[in-house]
Amino acid sequence: MFENLSDRLSRSLKTIRGQGRLTEDNIKDTMREVRMALLEADVALPVVKEFVDRVRERAVGQEVMNSLTPGQELVRVVRDELVAVMGEANESLDLKAQPPAVILMAGLQGSGKTTTVGKLAKRLTERDKKSVLVVSCDVYRPAAIHQLETVAGQVGVEFFPSSIEQRPEDIARAALEHARRKFIDVLIVDTAGRLHIDQEMMGEIQALHHAVSPVETLFVVDAMTGQDAANTAKAFGDALPLTGVVLTKTDGDARGGAALSVRHITGRPIKFLGVGEKLAALEAFHPDRVASRILGMGDVLTLIEDVERQVDQDQAEKLAKKLAKGKGFDLEDFAEQLRQMKKMGGMAGLMDKLPGMSEVPDKVKGQVNDRELVRMEAIINSMTAQERHFPSVIKGSRRRRIAQGSGTQVQDVNKLLKQFAQMQKMMKRMKKKGGMARMMRGMKGGMPPGMPPV
Repeated sequence: MFENLSDRLSRSLKTIRGQGRLTEDNIKDTMREVRMALLEADVALPVVKEFVDRVRERAVGQEVMNSLTPGQELVRVVRDELVAVMGEANESLDLKAQPPAVILMAGLQGSGKTTTVGKLAKRLTERDKKSVLVVSCDVYRPAAIHQLETVAGQVGVEFFPSSIEQRPEDIARAALEHARRKFIDVLIVDTAGRLHIDQEMMGEIQALHHAVSPVETLFVVDAMTGQDAANTAKAFGDALPLTGVVLTKTDGDARGGAALSVRHITGRPIKFLGVGEKLAALEAFHPDRVASRILGMGDVLTLIEDVERQVDQDQAEKLAKKLAKGKGFDLEDFAEQLRQMKKMGGMAGLMDKLPGMSEVPDKVKGQVNDRELVRMEAIINSMTAQERHFPSVIKGSRRRRIAQGSGTQVQDVNKLLKQFAQMQKMMKRMKKKGGMARMMRGMKGGMPPGMPPV
């Protein structure tokens, strides 16, 4: 997300570098570019106007700190204002109510509402150690009820059955009573969506809200609809006491206008971002971290959290002990690194959070995709145990056999072995004193050697 906006803002802010002071004249052209970048990102016009005015007001006449250039000073001001527009800080779910705490999910059809119910249930179960019950009140689409039942099974939470013959309020009340009897911590209620907002829909969801008195009413909206997402959220907010917004499909939205518009237009915070199709792909929304991503500074805190949560710590410790004993880094270890990377959202998810990625040419970024990880893993899986542990034995005939077994070309096998050799060298350097620091200096904020593309 924010790829286009990030590129445009980075180019705009470069123009002011080298000036001794921030003045109205040297900010004017830059802010015109910033304004165009925001409009092209489909940020709502009132948001753009207020944002540009506030940045100009704060920046003009400011003395540049000794540690900052004018360009850096303006970037700091822009970042602060981006954070202010998006809500200052993450606002988590308020589940302090007497159990079961009810979360009501609202949104248009196709916004990813049912999948988000599953993602949220998984998050509450795994991170917050809550027991969760989910129920569908969509009596118009039997497929929606079946979909939620399937998703509930995938994330390991209880599903409360419902049918199209029932009234939505009756389903919700029965589910709430069941949750009380079973001492369940959280009940998530999935509601019916429509292709557009209509009075019947609003009346139904208001009745549902009255029936279960939720502690959280979340509006789920597709980020790819741009500022329309904010306008739709406002319409729901006028009918319901919304407590927050979930932006879905943000991995497919290169503009980011919805994230910058929703808080300003609705007055409600964005609480979560849907960042992929997998049921683990739900991130808490941190305005400060998102602002850093927009300005090409990366999001190291989220990256660290991903590593702590997704990486198999036992495997990592085993590898560290193996290297400490002087045993070599082999292709089995390399395959494990690839699997861990896939669990963290793949190459695209990793690059989005690395600092300095805005400086990487588009041509290079375009080559990075998860198909490369799948191909590399397939090649290693086509090797014998001996070949994985002793890669030096892989010569011409073996390379041809491995390529044939993995459905790839011999040059793909050669490329992987070259990448593995570079990764092996990096692991050796990390064993030496100060090796990690030297490796990071060599990377200059880029990708580690041995990671695709090379």
